[in-house]
Amino acid sequence: MRSIWNGAISFGLVSIPIKLVNATESHAISFRQIHTEDNGRIRYRKVCELEEREVTQGEIGKGYEDADGTIIPITDEDLSHLPIPTARTIEIVAFVPADRIDPLQMDAAYYLAASGAPAAKPYTLLREALKRSNKVAIAKYALRGRERLGMLRVVGDAIAMHGLLWPDEVRAPEGVAPDVDVTIRDKELDLADALMDTLGEVDMDDLHDEYREALEEVIAAKASGEAPPEAPAPAAGGKVLDLMAALENSVRAARESRAAAGSEAEVRSLRQDRAAPKEPAGKKSTSTTTKKTATAKKAAPARKSTSKAGEAAKKTGAAAKSTTTKKTSPKKTTSRKRSA
Repeated sequence: MRSIWNGAISFGLVSIPIKLVNATESHAISFRQIHTEDNGRIRYRKVCELEEREVTQGEIGKGYEDADGTIIPITDEDLSHLPIPTARTIEIVAFVPADRIDPLQMDAAYYLAASGAPAAKPYTLLREALKRSNKVAIAKYALRGRERLGMLRVVGDAIAMHGLLWPDEVRAPEGVAPDVDVTIRDKELDLADALMDTLGEVDMDDLHDEYREALEEVIAAKASGEAPPEAPAPAAGGKVLDLMAALENSVRAARESRAAAGSEAEVRSLRQDRAAPKEPAGKKSTSTTTKKTATAKKAAPARKSTSKAGEAAKKTGAAAKSTTTKKTSPKKTTSRKRSA
């Protein structure tokens, strides 16, 4: 993976040379703007408003617009000499429990790669210290012209860093929650819990972007001159007039869907078992399981004969038992008469 930033982690007096690489990638399908009449590309040209001419990328720099409209040019040289320690350093300032971090603050994710052999030991030391403490490191760093806040945590055998928004950049949820008084009954909560339990958990690796897949089908169809696939009928909707009925129906539908999914999985498993290749008849196997199976197959005829003999013995025993019962029954009667 290509690094986007080179620097070091400052861990007290320990300095760990690292490279910063992106931990995520986008699979979104992007579109071009076109002229609808002839499919010509629409492009943007960068024009200097003073000279009224198009300029190249090499002629473009950065500038800060002051309150009165004055432009103050800022060069890369100016940014590289910022008077802060985080210009080329990820400076760890604290270690806190992971649940102290509000997910609203989470931003872009990066991997921190050890830069060279000398960085291996201090990198591993920091990783193992984070593991054992069950904490995350809070750090400051500078990237793309501004100082940022970050959170370092262990992912597998690597250290990952999540960019964090500054606390004052997270807005309070004022005016978002309903402003009317609502009463939730215990029965409604019980049904909501039942629905959550029925839906169950999910393996995050099984989730995928269905919108992108559908979009790829549309693009492939149009590229081959075919009609794009029809969109499925929208699900029946409407106002929820009876919350209890809606919850009960949701629980019922979730259970049916789960049962159907289980049946499909069982059918797939049976198909896979049938489609599994069988070993050749003359092939020898050295495994203990195969030897046991072969021994059981050889003993099969003996079991059949034994079972027949057993059936005959059962019949003989049953006949003998009935005869004995008949003989002993008068004695029982006599004993009853004597007692009487």
